[in-house]
Amino acid sequence: MKVFGKRDMLAIPPETQSAQAGVALPLLAEPPERRQDSLRLRVLKQIDPVLAAELPRHELRRQTETIIHEIANEDRLELSAREQARLAEELVNDMTGFGPLEALLADDSVADIMVNGPNSIFVERRGRLERADIRFRDADHIATIAKKIAGRIGRRIDESSPMVDARLPDGSRVNVVFPPLALDSPCMSIRKFARRRLDLDGLVRNGAMSPGIARLLGIAARSRLNIVISGGTGSGKTTLLNAMSQLIDHGERVITVEDAAELQLQQPHVVRLETRPENLEGQGQVTQRDLVRNALRMRPDRIIIGEVRGAEAFDMLQAMNTGHDGSISTIHANTTRDALTRIENMVMMGFNLPVRAIRTQIVGALDLIIQVQRMRDGGRRITQVSEVCGLEEDVVTMNDIARFEFDREDSQGRIQGRYVSSGARPSFLGRLEYFGLDRAWTAALQEA
Repeated sequence: MKVFGKRDMLAIPPETQSAQAGVALPLLAEPPERRQDSLRLRVLKQIDPVLAAELPRHELRRQTETIIHEIANEDRLELSAREQARLAEELVNDMTGFGPLEALLADDSVADIMVNGPNSIFVERRGRLERADIRFRDADHIATIAKKIAGRIGRRIDESSPMVDARLPDGSRVNVVFPPLALDSPCMSIRKFARRRLDLDGLVRNGAMSPGIARLLGIAARSRLNIVISGGTGSGKTTLLNAMSQLIDHGERVITVEDAAELQLQQPHVVRLETRPENLEGQGQVTQRDLVRNALRMRPDRIIIGEVRGAEAFDMLQAMNTGHDGSISTIHANTTRDALTRIENMVMMGFNLPVRAIRTQIVGALDLIIQVQRMRDGGRRITQVSEVCGLEEDVVTMNDIARFEFDREDSQGRIQGRYVSSGARPSFLGRLEYFGLDRAWTAALQEA
């Protein structure tokens, strides 16, 4: 199938092309900086988008290169074979993918992509930020790609709704901000979803924890402890949650609740729920709190909330307090103690409850809080594993099961340290004994 070309190869009738093109200057008569943009437009005017969508990518690219070559020859435009191939790749990426982002999305060494403007794109590799060697044509080009990303999951982004959370087909998380909120250009932030799913052993090999800590977390997951993973932006909370979820029994019914779905659990019985923004009339919004309350009616064995950020914290505590043991969630906080404070504050934002009542709920619901941190060498590490012990008067008591202590930097600049354990008897020892894992916990604690 040929979807475009010159003369007898045209899919769009010549008379239609003439009407679309108007009077065009030969490319050589245009300023040099505008020639490539003009060439790109002339190629696009000879493409039938309906037929192009049906072609395999390699065939679409081949035919795109053909038409570029013909126009370049016709206008005696000096373009090398490499330049023609690069332009064809750019056009195909715009038509079938996400434009200049495609090269970065295919690069497994890139963890984050930050688009600040047409010529200001940065990436994170191995924990370090660096400028990317790609560019968008202009701000409208960024806006077009952003709208395509949002549109694929039924969301919109424009001046009237200038912020959106979305996701890519592979699960990568996307945040977009449009003018007038972004002053200079539409901005995008993409947290890539790793193609290689890490388990706890993989995180040990990456230096995120010691083998002893990995065994402790594995025991915690199998013992159905209620866990909150705390950390800053980009610290590895979701990666750790995915790794721990692999230890959930395949016979359990798991329901996930997220703003933009990015969790990828391996169990056969998983129901994934995602929030919905309001429509143009300001109606139809479905919040995380709505989904958590509905999940309780779906006979879950475990409820996993991608990130607690509002009044759904109360419903999460209610779920953990009403027989849904083994639930896991993440939260933004700097320490395990700060995580408790944030949960308390989020409950208070939605409910006028006494502080003691809220703290009683927290103590009854949570067993473990795991702190992860992106450190100055770029590595992500578990820095603190704390248990929620109880309530003394109005103060929630906690115990650090293990804490990472800095020792030195090695010759490559990587941080070296060790985990220090209190050795205290955990408040959830009875649960460990119930699952027959109390001795395994003690052995892992000695190796941490």
